[in-house]
Parts: sequence; structure tokens; C-alpha cells
Amino acid sequence: MSVRLYVGNLPKETEKQELEAIFAETEPKVSTKVITDRKTGKCRGFGFVTVKNEEQADQIIEQFNGYLLKECPLKIEKAQPRNKGKEGGSAEGGAASSAPTASSSGGGNRKKNKSKKSTSSPSQDTGSIQPDPRWAADLEKLKELLATQTTKS
Repeated sequence: MSVRLYVGNLPKETEKQELEAIFAETEPKVSTKVITDRKTGKCRGFGFVTVKNEEQADQIIEQFNGYLLKECPLKIEKAQPRNKGKEGGSAEGGAASSAPTASSSGGGNRKKNKSKKSTSSPSQDTGSIQPDPRWAADLEKLKELLATQTTKS
């Protein structure tokens, strides 16, 4: 049974070949994956290594946890299983508990909220819409200014 390892604290310039070269020293049949940003194509700071068994995983963790790659100490641990429920989860795989979660990193399974548009006009439905509390005071001032302008004209 294969074991997936989370590799954190990767430098932004890291490429898959570099990560493969590091782990090829121990076992040539190690699968690596560097998670990259969709827009820039640069490393997001973490990746995954898949090994054949638990024994090999423990050996790699012991040998490479804290390994310096471009002056960045790598953090290696067993990856948590993917979350496939409504809570989200990393789209790229199960990151360990210390890895960024989908909600904090901005990635993950994004479900767009498709809200149904109401057929009533906004003026009829203003009682049900509550203003953002951060802007409520400013909104009240604007309403008062608008009311005084319309009464003067």
C-alpha cells in the first residue's frame, strides 16, 4: 500500500525535478508532485511524495525532515487523507494538519453559490436586506443627505 507524504516549506522557485532529485537518493521509484499556483506557475510552498510502504515513509521522514533546500528546512510528515465532504479539502490531495487548508490557502474545492434572483424589484424588498454593519452608520448618513436633497427640490 502506498503512503503519501506532505513536504512543506518548499521555496517558491522549486520545480518537480529538484524534488525528485532529493528523494531519488533513497529510492528511485518515488513519485513526487509540487503544488503550483495556477496563475503564476510557481510553487505554492508544498508538495507530496508517494512511497511504496509505511517503512519507507518513516525512513524518508527521519532522513529528510529538516533537510535544507535553498536555505529552507523542509517539513515532512504523513499526509492526511483527502476530505471529500462538504467541509472542502485540498484539491491537490490530503495535506497534513500543519499544511494550509483549503479555506486558508484559497484553493480547494470551490463551489459557487448560485443564488436565485428575485423577481421583485429592489425597492419592494429593502426591508429584508440588512446593510453590512461596518457601513451601516455611513449608509444612514447618506440616506439622510438624500432625503434632505429630495425635500429641498
